[in-house]
Amino acid sequence: MDLINPSVQAYAEHYSSEEDELLKEINAWTLKNHKGYNMLSGHLQGKTLEMISCMLRPRRVLEIGTFTGYSALSLARGLAVDGELHTIELRDDDATTARGFFDKSSYSRQIILHRGNALTIIPELDETWDLVFIDADKPAYIEYFNLVLPKVRQNGFILADNIFFHGEALEDKPKNKSAIGIKKFNEYIQGRKDIEKVILTLRDGLFLIRKI
Repeated sequence: MDLINPSVQAYAEHYSSEEDELLKEINAWTLKNHKGYNMLSGHLQGKTLEMISCMLRPRRVLEIGTFTGYSALSLARGLAVDGELHTIELRDDDATTARGFFDKSSYSRQIILHRGNALTIIPELDETWDLVFIDADKPAYIEYFNLVLPKVRQNGFILADNIFFHGEALEDKPKNKSAIGIKKFNEYIQGRKDIEKVILTLRDGLFLIRKI
């Protein structure tokens, strides 16, 4: 399912600020070398993440799901001078690739990469988060959310990616386990009264959630 009209996508990219050279390099490398290329945030979503981060100027950012590093570097653009971004990646090959790209950036010392299962790593991080980006195992989204919410400051934000899951989460009874997980997450978030939330119809859907 084409969620976004390709002409609209191309128009939006044309009139948005360009990717910097490192992000272009990550995009090109991932397209050429990674079978999961479609998981990359890409130009418009990357720029949106950057804009949100720049508006917040966070001291502490948590990313759950590093992939090849595009989204982390987009989010790092808004970090406070003394800020840190912690990112967690389960797959060792992807973590190694991302670390290589991080080390080419001016944010290398501000990005802390954790390798392993986010469900065990998150409780070990003694931080108060200004901004969290969830983009990992879809059936675990509710668990990720409940682990991080107590550590998010008041008026801090959680972003959750792929909340349409290629359109399958819009179905009454999706069959794919990831789509089922996303649909349950969306319904769970809708029912929470301690947060404000809005869905952005960007790429594969992005939940913007504020802790109140």
